[in-house]
Amino acid sequence: MNLLNFAGLKWRRFTGDERFDYPIDYSAALLSLREDGHIDLLYKWEPHCYCHFHRHTAHTTSVVLAGSLHVTTIDPDTGAEIDRYVREVGDYAAKEPGDVHMECGGDEGALVLFSLYAPDGVLSEALAADGRVILRSDLADIVERRKARA
Repeated sequence: MNLLNFAGLKWRRFTGDERFDYPIDYSAALLSLREDGHIDLLYKWEPHCYCHFHRHTAHTTSVVLAGSLHVTTIDPDTGAEIDRYVREVGDYAAKEPGDVHMECGGDEGALVLFSLYAPDGVLSEALAADGRVILRSDLADIVERRKARA
């Protein structure tokens, strides 16, 4: 599978609503899913748009394939900004569970390959501005959506 040729990929698009004060517009395509908790996903961000403020609850590795990804890391206890940086094409990152952050596509958006390991099945938690969990992403939901499309 050529990850830069989107033919055949099934994308799920996510957008924001009135609860969010930042533009949310990103999409995800499932590449592989194993029962042992490993999952590979391709994410793409529209230019100058975010994904939901979130915390990874799984071991996560990623590599930027196109565009640039602007990342703001947040202290989970205080809500204060810890760090801000830009990931360019070729940048690789490996993160332990618990990483709280915002991600935004650059001028040309971003395309990023993610590999996650979630032995308990929980991948991430979308957060409200005050840090409350508003949505959990888990493997069981993905499996159910996959079955429904089959």
